[in-house]
Amino acid sequence: MITKGDRVEVLDDAISGRVLSVQKNQVTIETEDGFTMTFFVNEIIKVNDSSNLLNDIKRINVSEVAKQKEIPKPRSFVKEKKSKHEIAAPEFDLHIEKLVPNKRGMSNYDILTLQTETAKRHIEFAIRNRIPRIIFIHGVGEGILKSELDFLLGRYDNIDFRDANYQKYGLGATEVFIKQSAM
Repeated sequence: MITKGDRVEVLDDAISGRVLSVQKNQVTIETEDGFTMTFFVNEIIKVNDSSNLLNDIKRINVSEVAKQKEIPKPRSFVKEKKSKHEIAAPEFDLHIEKLVPNKRGMSNYDILTLQTETAKRHIEFAIRNRIPRIIFIHGVGEGILKSELDFLLGRYDNIDFRDANYQKYGLGATEVFIKQSAM
């Protein structure tokens, strides 16, 4: 709300001054050069006066300013607890670029078959050598390799699997747990 005595500036012009009168939607101002001009209310904007600055400072709540300037505490996150004797799970990247030097000439079927056969070979190796868990990195993509991997892992009775650690792998990896039977 603009009232008599307010300091204002014109929006689309380099004119500023003090309000002399307000009548309906028109405001008469005296410019800094001493001219009297009339504008519509929507053509001017009220600006803070430096003489009112001292009054504004008195209204500032010091504790609120201190709270805003307070350094935020760092966010805590839970690290994976690892025992000293725990061996890191082997990771197998199933991206085709990691499996063959050149994929030129391979169809999508050939690529997917190679990836699933590689995963099967690693699973069989882990079972034979009593490796308790392994991680397959399959990437996010369209999810075709992940669904094939899920189907393959579901065929084993002694295997559980889930998405691997999100912080480390995002959604592009599956962690496989191999249940060991007593011999």
